[in-house]
Amino acid sequence: MSAYVILKHLHVTTAYLTVVLFALRLLLDAVGKPDWRKTPLRWIPHANDTVLLVAAISLLFVTPWVPLVHGWLTAKIFLLIGYIIAGLFALRTNLGTPTRVVAALLAFVQITAIFHLALTKPVF
Repeated sequence: MSAYVILKHLHVTTAYLTVVLFALRLLLDAVGKPDWRKTPLRWIPHANDTVLLVAAISLLFVTPWVPLVHGWLTAKIFLLIGYIIAGLFALRTNLGTPTRVVAALLAFVQITAIFHLALTKPVF
């Protein structure tokens, strides 16, 4: 099995897991169980996202795609930054519920756009 295939599967798996873990933490907050912050669920998403980032960077070394040259990849990077910021606001306990809901929705819109770009790799 080639390095590309292994890295791609690792990247895709950890990307899906990132969304699931984010949704799980939002759900736990929504149902009034903020104690997840005292469990491994507090750090597991960060470990997963580290693996996701390492796989993404590694893919750059085994593929011809270059950020700032391939528009879809550049867009993914900017959307990722937006997703991280929106996710931070969505999970903050010191913000009001309306703010957190809007931030969560914005995070999901951005992650949907990231997945769309990853699947279609449009030329622009």
